[in-house]
Amino acid sequence: MTMTELLVTPLENSKFGAKITLPDYTNDPSKLNDEDFQKLNNALLTYSVLVIPNQENLTPESQHSLNIKFDPSSASNYGHKEELFHSKNSILAKDGKCVPRRPEVMMVGNGTFEAGHEGMKEFTLEHPVHKTFHKKLLSDEELANNQTRFYRWHIDAALYELSPPVVTTLLGLVIPKTNEKMKIIYDDDSGEMIEVAKGATAFASGKVAFDLLSDEDKQFALNTTVVYAPHPYIFINDCKATSDGLTIVSEGKEKSFDELPPWEESKLKKLPLVWTNPTTGNNHLQVHGCCVYQLIDSNTGKIIYEMEDARKKVHSMMRPAISPNNIYCHDWQKGDLCIFHNRGVIHSVTGELNENDKRLMHQCNIASGSDPKLL
Repeated sequence: MTMTELLVTPLENSKFGAKITLPDYTNDPSKLNDEDFQKLNNALLTYSVLVIPNQENLTPESQHSLNIKFDPSSASNYGHKEELFHSKNSILAKDGKCVPRRPEVMMVGNGTFEAGHEGMKEFTLEHPVHKTFHKKLLSDEELANNQTRFYRWHIDAALYELSPPVVTTLLGLVIPKTNEKMKIIYDDDSGEMIEVAKGATAFASGKVAFDLLSDEDKQFALNTTVVYAPHPYIFINDCKATSDGLTIVSEGKEKSFDELPPWEESKLKKLPLVWTNPTTGNNHLQVHGCCVYQLIDSNTGKIIYEMEDARKKVHSMMRPAISPNNIYCHDWQKGDLCIFHNRGVIHSVTGELNENDKRLMHQCNIASGSDPKLL
């Protein structure tokens, strides 16, 4: 069967997400004609997460080009400044390596790979695991029982100087050969549990998060701005996260501002707590809970919550959206390309991979030319 037009199929048993079947004239989504690309873009803004199978031959150049098509205002650099992203003092330091000829595309995964991939010498990637970032750790018995955690729920964004990317593309090239399932048991009084594929990427919808708020909290969110700390990933480098990966446990371990690299007040990111979807008009509760510094009144600029209480407030607002029936956890197959609306969802790594679980993915997000607008 051949497809003469791009086909969008909503994911079953999920509140968001869709599978994309490309038309028969190309297997490279960056080379879609204008009409089909517009359909793809509308699908992204409608369903938030798109999955295109059989993309193992997609080049870094095409992946980068695809990202720019979604946001022509994109800068020519990765969503983070390289010297800060890989700073030894940043929690992101080990999160990936750049493709040499197309540094906006980051290699992420797990294991050691021989020389030759995209011009690289031998290189090693490290899958993020909760042991390096969470305050309360799973016991050896729990790990032996195939338990895992959401590592860190986040938006792909520098959250200082650079504007949040509109879209992230994530391509699975080497996938561990396993049908193993892992369990996430929510470490609270909810009694909730979800079974996920080993190494699944979890997504939570900002629209769902907003819709689940009380009327009072909706009004609060619509009139609130999030202030992020300067160089936030260095600011929280010594901190530990809550067990659900939504935010930081406040223990006074943040770096003082004078310990950070040079920063300017004008480059601090002050972003609305609610971002409006340009296609659907839906409100999306969008916040990086681990990097929150203050919540302020959008109309007056008055501080509503300082850091510790801001974290607690954000956690209470986002927690319902990561319940099992509200999230989508992608079970990776070789060649899967996930395209997700970085201004419409948050996402998290899951899974405990060992040294034999080789995984290689190409990830691309590019700083936008403008911030989400205040309502």
